[in-house]
Amino acid sequence: MGPSAYRAAGLGDAIRDLGIPVEDAGSVAPVPFAASAHPNRAIHHLAETAGWTLALTEAAFRHSAEARPIFLGGDHSLSAGTVAGMGLRARAEGRPLFLLWLDAHADLHTLDTTTSGNLHGVPLAYLTGRPGFAGYFPPLEAALDPARICMVGLRSVDPAEREILRDSGTRVHDMRDIDETGIVAPLRDFLREVASADGLLHVSLDVDFLDPGIAPGVGTTVPGGATFREAHLIMELLHDSGLVRSLDLVELNPFLDERGRTALLMADLAASLFGRRILDRPTRSF
Repeated sequence: MGPSAYRAAGLGDAIRDLGIPVEDAGSVAPVPFAASAHPNRAIHHLAETAGWTLALTEAAFRHSAEARPIFLGGDHSLSAGTVAGMGLRARAEGRPLFLLWLDAHADLHTLDTTTSGNLHGVPLAYLTGRPGFAGYFPPLEAALDPARICMVGLRSVDPAEREILRDSGTRVHDMRDIDETGIVAPLRDFLREVASADGLLHVSLDVDFLDPGIAPGVGTTVPGGATFREAHLIMELLHDSGLVRSLDLVELNPFLDERGRTALLMADLAASLFGRRILDRPTRSF
């Protein structure tokens, strides 16, 4: 129901109001994928997730040829497909792919290390070519270099993920970093790197990046997230850079939302990324 909630929140109209043509390409349908049974008995919905990943990879590659696609979810396993597809697009254009990961979680578990079995916790391990996915997920044709990932907003990272991050080269800015130094300088440093490499930038925004006080519509709330202004500032800086090629909006659960306030906020953030400023934002009462 997440994509429907974004549509009802006026995401498309918010971007059209900026003078940008918008086409709703409809919903993606999963394709069959014969995933092997995994020895980690905690894992569930493996074949279904692999089928979605395959379908989303193709959709991301196809729709990014002539447009800047926005992918609506759904949980963060969606990014296993969208980022893989954008990796193919970057390779086709002869450019490196960079990823800005806005999330409370690192989502770096492998199929062997996950104890919850929830596959929204594994997309970055898959996308960066960590071992253990062969035969269970679609073959990855264009792995993402971990050194081209910037994670912002982390505040719930498991020990196995910390071990992977330690020597990965990934830029990590947890909420303590943001509290101490702010977000502007580290984000601009990352964007300068993307620009100097003529990179293609994909942004993946998880609802739980935001503080649950302003975004309650998510099943994985972690206190201490980004504020309204911090989140909008990030989107405005991304717009100013002119580098963003594609966007994920994930983990919205309308059944946990309060009168649609999370969907509305996420739609507002997407509009900021596409160029709307604070003074252009309509006043809403929640």
